[in-house]
Amino acid sequence: MQQQETYLITGGAGFIGSHLCDELLAQGHRVIVIDDLSTGSRANIAQHMDNPDFEFHHDTVTNYPLMESLVKRCEYIFHLASVVGVQSVIDSPVKTIETGARGMNILLNLAEQYDRTVLFTSTSEVYGKSSKLPFSEDDDLLFGGTHIGRWSYACSKALDEFHALAYHQERKLRIVVVRLFNTVGPRQSPNYGMVIPRFVKFALSGRQIPVYGDGSHRRCFGYVKDVTWALRRLIKRADCYGRVFNIGSNEDISVLDLAHKIKAQLGSSSEIVFVPYEQVYGPGFEETIDRAPDTARVRQAIGFDPQTTLTEMIDLVASLQAAEHA
Repeated sequence: MQQQETYLITGGAGFIGSHLCDELLAQGHRVIVIDDLSTGSRANIAQHMDNPDFEFHHDTVTNYPLMESLVKRCEYIFHLASVVGVQSVIDSPVKTIETGARGMNILLNLAEQYDRTVLFTSTSEVYGKSSKLPFSEDDDLLFGGTHIGRWSYACSKALDEFHALAYHQERKLRIVVVRLFNTVGPRQSPNYGMVIPRFVKFALSGRQIPVYGDGSHRRCFGYVKDVTWALRRLIKRADCYGRVFNIGSNEDISVLDLAHKIKAQLGSSSEIVFVPYEQVYGPGFEETIDRAPDTARVRQAIGFDPQTTLTEMIDLVASLQAAEHA
């Protein structure tokens, strides 16, 4: 019988965190979640509230006394707490930076003090405006100017990576850094600029599908269950500590083609319209053009091989949205 372990998930009521809860509890482990519910939802974890192996705290990762009490009681920490979505970053740059920097500082100090193992979820945003494709973990990063708030999220995540790797190098903390590329799946909100659930929502309702800019920017989408499969394995691998891993798919598509694909796949009559970035995010907004991960490192480390196609992801998101509004 597998030994029960205790996992702390910051941001565990969010989209990805709640799927980690499902899987770890199904394996017989104990899960503690802390989430301020700014973008997470009680509905994502409602099915676990009566489980004696599950514990939820509605609070922030910057609450040091609470975090210390939780870190003391776990063996492994998934640090997912973060501001979510481009619109949230633009609207709340102070929260974006402080949640990242202060929360990370508290977590790293406590993880070192109590000798815990950590997986930190960073983002493909750290590659910034780089045009070198596919993005490899050791590539240079290229950000826009500090007067453009859009880059505060990318820079704060990059700083968190530096901080995490410094703790590993200098203080031997067991930590893995993961850069996620456009994860999709059940429970992902169409809010916060998440493109697939947003396009699906408009297509199902017959409303116009708004494509920002000219839609030529390309993205790769990874299914949440493929992603959490990788996270659960990376945190247990000693040879992965102190390393950075991209996690995403290699099936890329332009955002305009994605809109057409979703419209056709769902049999929608929605019109596809173009909306200038400035109209959505304000003047001076800068968008990353193309994002595609080199996943050779994570494939070699744990045999990562995404199993879910983009077509399947769209069907899954659409069926869930349709059921919610039935």
